Formats: sequence, structure tokens, C-alpha cells
Amino acid sequence: MIDNAAEFARWNKRYSAPEYIFGEGPNYFLASCKALLPKSGKALAVADGEGRNGVWLAEQGLDVVSLDFAPEGQAKAKKLAQKRGVKIDIVEANVHTWDYPENAFDVVVEIFTQFSTPDERAIKWAGMRKALKPDGLMIIQGYTPKQLVHKTGGPGVLEQLYTREMLESFFTGMKDMKIVEEELEMHEGTSHGGMSAVVNFTARK
Repeated sequence: MIDNAAEFARWNKRYSAPEYIFGEGPNYFLASCKALLPKSGKALAVADGEGRNGVWLAEQGLDVVSLDFAPEGQAKAKKLAQKRGVKIDIVEANVHTWDYPENAFDVVVEIFTQFSTPDERAIKWAGMRKALKPDGLMIIQGYTPKQLVHKTGGPGVLEQLYTREMLESFFTGMKDMKIVEEELEMHEGTSHGGMSAVVNFTARK
């Protein structure tokens, strides 16, 4: 298991920086999914950090729960929401132990939350799937093993990276599944910059 106390300290320290370390705008892949989003409903942003993705989802007319364990990040998420004139429901909890409500969200989003061991990832993904309503939309982006070559972000640990096969296997049975692997220049804040290897996933429950 990952030392969650150490992870908490690490992320709280990172988020204490004055700037938004991943930028204030949404992740590019999430933004590309705009046409798939419902016009209203509830969205869960998993490990939402400084809130850039949760705030963007709120700007699309969704009622957003922004879930994260780092209060320094959540304080910045609250400020970003105020700056952009939207409201988000900030929940401080560990994504591996939070009691995910059943069939509660129209959209569940997980963007670069690759600090989980394989066992923890299974718990997290099971919770996310449980929380999604029937016909709800799941959106996931993560680094692939090729990211170990680029070294422009991510955990640098093979077992924490995502593959097409991993996503296909875990989310088997979901509908309209689309998985795209790509390598591209990414520039999101000071912490995601340069050539990156990612996998993009969307599906409906």
C-alpha cells in the first residue's frame, strides 16, 4: 500500500504553491468531451486537486462534487470557483476510502489520479463505477507506460500507469466504450509540460 500520510503531505505541499500547478483551465481531453456531457445533472470530479476540472464542469451547468484529500488544493479550488462565478461542493476525503454513493452521478471524471497501487486503483474504480447512474458518462485520462520515457509528469512507477487493456478489462460491460492512446505536447500549468503519452477513455454505464 502507498503511504497515504506521505502522499497527503506531498500533495498538500505541492498545492501550497501560489500558482495553480496544473493551470486554471480544464484538462484538454475533458474539454474535448463537452459534446458528450448532459445539459444538467450531477458530476463527480475524483481527486480534483485545485479544482480546474470541477470548476469547468460547473461552468457547463452541472452540479459538481469536487473530491480530494488535500485541503491546500481545495482552498484554491474554492477560490477558482468564486473567481469564475460558479459553485462546487468540495468534499475532503481519500478517494480510496470515500463511501461512493450508488447511482448518484450523471458524470464521473478522473484525470491523472495515478497515485494508487493496483489494489487501491481497483477500489477507486469500483467506487466510481458504483457512483455512476445508468447511462451515465465515465471520463478517464491517464499516463501510459510510454510516459516513463518522456518523464514530463506522472508517478514514474510502472504499476501506477494505465493501459488500454487495463481499462477494457476493468470496465467491461460498459457501453459506447472509446479508448484512444496518443502522444502529444501537453502544456497544463507548470507540472504537465512537454511530450506526453496518455490514454483517453469514455464509456457509459
